[in-house]
Amino acid sequence: QLYREARECLTLLSQRLGSQKFFFGDSPASLDALVFSRLAPLLKAKLPNGKLQQHLKSLQNLCNYCTSILSLYFPWDGGESRPPPHPAGLGYGSEAEEDPHKRRNQLLSVLVGLAAMLGYAFLSGIVSIQRGRVEPAGRQPVALEEEEEEE
Repeated sequence: QLYREARECLTLLSQRLGSQKFFFGDSPASLDALVFSRLAPLLKAKLPNGKLQQHLKSLQNLCNYCTSILSLYFPWDGGESRPPPHPAGLGYGSEAEEDPHKRRNQLLSVLVGLAAMLGYAFLSGIVSIQRGRVEPAGRQPVALEEEEEEE
């Protein structure tokens, strides 16, 4: 019954899409993002039971819809899941060449963040430094609890 309902849903989506590029005309809407997020894995994944996948592949407009979105928004995805390499001859090289001061910048950001947190802690009173006299060992002043002081 679940497969039957899923097949019916795919058929209804196919009928609603018709020959349009997207569900609401020539530009994508949030419905297109939702539908694509469900159809693309079903279309591209290797599944143990391919009944539903075969039905989707028989609905040519939904297959074209997925392929169109993949090529429009994910042009590097030709079976791989990584972005395309940088074009040759444009001065791109290794990561170290792209940002030679990357490690220094990371260290500076950590130090600035630490200084900001410490500054906030001091200014808000979370941390305070109190200066006091140092008594010789054995002569430490004893602090009384508030209740004992009142008596």
